Amino acid sequence: MTLEEGTPVREDPDVVVIGGGVVGLFCAQQLRRRGATVTVLERGALGGPQSCSAGNTGFVGTHGAAPLAEPGMLAIAVPGATDPDAPWYIEPRLAAELSHWLRHFRRACSAEAAANGFRVLIEMKRRSLAILLELCASENMAALFESPGIVLAFKTPAGFDEASRTVARTVAGGVPLRVLGSGELDELAPKTTFDIHGALYNPEGAYLRVPEFLVEFGRVLRGAGVEIREHTEVTGFGIRDRNIVRLNTTRGELRPGNVVIAAGAWTAECARLAGMDLLLQPIRGHSLTVAMPPSAPGLPVLLSEARVAMVPLGDRLRIGGQLELTGMSCAVSDHRLRALRCAVRDFLPDLEETAILQSWSGLRPCTPDSLPLIGPAGDLRNLLVAAGHGHIGMGLAPAGGELVGQLLAGEQPFTDPIPLRPNRFGTPT
Repeated sequence: MTLEEGTPVREDPDVVVIGGGVVGLFCAQQLRRRGATVTVLERGALGGPQSCSAGNTGFVGTHGAAPLAEPGMLAIAVPGATDPDAPWYIEPRLAAELSHWLRHFRRACSAEAAANGFRVLIEMKRRSLAILLELCASENMAALFESPGIVLAFKTPAGFDEASRTVARTVAGGVPLRVLGSGELDELAPKTTFDIHGALYNPEGAYLRVPEFLVEFGRVLRGAGVEIREHTEVTGFGIRDRNIVRLNTTRGELRPGNVVIAAGAWTAECARLAGMDLLLQPIRGHSLTVAMPPSAPGLPVLLSEARVAMVPLGDRLRIGGQLELTGMSCAVSDHRLRALRCAVRDFLPDLEETAILQSWSGLRPCTPDSLPLIGPAGDLRNLLVAAGHGHIGMGLAPAGGELVGQLLAGEQPFTDPIPLRPNRFGTPT
């Protein structure tokens, strides 16, 4: 699956990337850098409402590298045993794919697995941040990247004490986290009144303004020679001798040399068209974007026990969170939106209520162990997968795209790809 230097440009691209979200665009960027002709297929518009980046908080940086699967999460791993009002919710339903996913999730909820996952994710996050800093040094992209650090606020003594005990281990793992002393939170957010027990601070906390970042990144890629076909959906694969020889789409056929499936929550469905099963589950999240309240914090804040994040976007404030295993529905839940606002009132009781500018719900493709699926998949020689980045996809996508570029170009990868191999969970039963 190597792209050979000096090969002539064909009418059909060297690589077709299925999916124009943040993962697919970084795959395209890294492949184009290595000389490949690249076509990106996106089922809607770049950054459109179908995109996971249309309404998320856009967090990048070194925070959030802990896998979802950890010992404390075992209690939520049984459908029907969860509270619909809780930040994590698994809808009770009969689905073989969900049962298989949950079995592997339980296995990943160990201290050893969580530590191994953290090491992989923090390496990818640090590499991603370096790639983003390079990309966003350009004048057009600079305004879409903010790096003021992030505050992790804890409402309860138990939550703060538990988090404080992990600071030394987290710092040793490469995350510059520290406990905020008396008065430091007031210096970081002087206009905001918090009703919390304590807080931590990561100075490497950063975020992208989305979906504007995706739209501008697409413009940059087009300028570099990447073809991006919006409103184009894959409908089938032509396969011969263990190779994809044809892609059928709603806007004609393509005959690429290689294919990368980076279709977000639709990756599993797309892979099934090629006869391949992937262990992915869509985890639904919600967000509210409101007019900026006068007393809102000027930097990102994570309301830790509620699993709710707040991020300032100029004259807007985005509030996002909630994790729901409820299938492929993107329907906005009024119940979940109320939960977001209740969490904010609980932590920031004096924050003014302002006009709601956007209510949004989106799907994040998640693996049981929180590590993405990156690499060759199934028996097809010219197919790679890049998916499963979960709720930290913005912070993993740049490094994931680089790894795809390295694998297809036959280069030494920046990280060991074995923990990310798409077939590591075996065949669903």
